[in-house]
Amino acid sequence: MQKLKRLFTIKTKFEAFLVIYALALGATERGIVYMDQYPGVGGQLLALCCTGAVFMAGGKVIDAVDMQRRWQL
Repeated sequence: MQKLKRLFTIKTKFEAFLVIYALALGATERGIVYMDQYPGVGGQLLALCCTGAVFMAGGKVIDAVDMQRRWQL
């Protein structure tokens, strides 16, 4: 079980940036769909919310990696 757990643990900042990149790709794709489904300001605001969520989640992921590194030292 420990080996399986290690596969889903983000250990380095590089891994964190890869996860954030994947989140950003999905969010921009979803934002494009929103702008297509809801033309005008409504779709643009929903797309902005998608990308804003990635910024917030990315910051938390990087902070968590830093905090984890401090606890191990």
